[in-house]
Amino acid sequence: MSALDLANTFKSHLEAGDEPGARACFKPDAGIWHNYDRKTQTVDQNMSTFKNIISKTRSRTYDIQRMVEIPGGWMQQHILRVETLDGKTIEADAIAVVLVEDGKIARIEEYLDPTPLASLR
Repeated sequence: MSALDLANTFKSHLEAGDEPGARACFKPDAGIWHNYDRKTQTVDQNMSTFKNIISKTRSRTYDIQRMVEIPGGWMQQHILRVETLDGKTIEADAIAVVLVEDGKIARIEEYLDPTPLASLR
């Protein structure tokens, strides 16, 4: 599977709220770093956050603005759009650099302003 195939598979699982499918895209020891706190989450921590978002939203859409294969993975610019349970739409712009090893996500470095998503915490 190419890096971009993995990217599309991962996106599909995220949008569907499929936590087991999304988790399966990661290496067990993968790290997910965010610019806003400069901390690296484990896959378990990241999936816990994802499950929380699923529980508070009707839908999640990753509107890909740009996706480019890079050596060892891919880079994407996207707008995350979620519809909350009360029908409100929330948008957050992000850039992610995703590193792949052995066909699985080894590391994500995500750059975003988490302010719009604060109500989902």
